[in-house]
Order: sequence, then C-alpha cells, then structure tokens
Amino acid sequence: MSTPKLILASKSASRRAMLDAAGVHYEAMPADLDERAIEDGLRDASPAEIAEALSVAKAAALARLHPQALVLGSDSLVVVEGKRFDKPTSREDAAQHLAFFSGKVMELHSAAALVRENTCEWNHKDCARLKVRDLSADFIEHYLAHEWPEVGYTVGCFRIEAMGVQLFEEIEGDQFTVLGMPLLAVLGALREHGVLLS
Repeated sequence: MSTPKLILASKSASRRAMLDAAGVHYEAMPADLDERAIEDGLRDASPAEIAEALSVAKAAALARLHPQALVLGSDSLVVVEGKRFDKPTSREDAAQHLAFFSGKVMELHSAAALVRENTCEWNHKDCARLKVRDLSADFIEHYLAHEWPEVGYTVGCFRIEAMGVQLFEEIEGDQFTVLGMPLLAVLGALREHGVLLS
C-alpha cells in the first residue's frame, strides 16, 4: 500500500521545522483564505474552537484542490485577560502588544486538523499558559530591534526557539503547542492514517 501524500497547509517556519525534525515527508503550501472573515463568523466561539475551526478551514481549502492528498491544517491564537490577539500589523503594534502582555498570563491555543477531499478526518486542540515577566520599555525596544520583522508573522510576538524565550518566567503546557502545533497528537494521527509507520 502506498503512503498517502501529505500537504501542510501553512507557510509557518516553526511548523515546517517541527515536521522536518520529526522525519515527516510533506509538501508545504499556504492556504488561500480570509481568516478574519472566518473569525467574524465565530464571534460566540471559544478561543480553542476558533483555532480548531481555522485549522480545519486551512486544510479544507487545499484539500479541495488536491483530492488525492491528506492535508494538515494548524492554527494558533493568543488570549490575554480575555482579549484575543492576532499577528501584529506593524512594529509599533507589536510593541503595544508586548506592553499589554507584560506581567500577565498568555493563553496560547493551538489546533490541528487532517482533511481529505470534503471530510475532516481528525482534529485536536491544546492550550499552554505562559507567564510573561514584567517587561521594561527598554527591553521591548531592544527585543524588537533584534526580532522584528520575524515576530511579525507570529501570534504573541515571539519565537520561543529564539529571543522570545526571554519574555517568560514560567510556561505550563506542551512545548510543541507553544511552538504552534500539537505535534505529538499530529504524529499519532499521521500513524493512524498510514502516513507514518506505526
């Protein structure tokens, strides 16, 4: 039996790095969809439900174009004191996000889904809690001088594998969820679907 073709519906460097390190063979393609429009239709949903819906939508958008493939979609979103944050739109916006995060707990919701043709065959969601230390204005400026524009592509304005680790004093949750995808659950699903050896 041949191995199903796997497509990652993402341009995220972090998600690609996780799959590469785990020895997963896949092709990466960004999904072309309006994430904000999908979110607007989910106003009463929880952050976890929104992340899950977006991961399914990303995978479904590519699965329609590649009916022979299994498509992996993933999404992450950040909530601090009940307020949801998207990727910053500018360096100034990132600085405002970081100043708001200072001294607070960040909830990072990450989800993944596998879609084939018109069917979501698997999905999963997870949450990590990250305690942001008190950040001085000088630190925020120094941080963005080194990490912008790379952190402009991330929710939470950080790459935990880089200087972003300096934002936090405590982290509760799975390291892969913090990186942007619940990888252990994904690997289990890929084994069940014949993409990886069991």
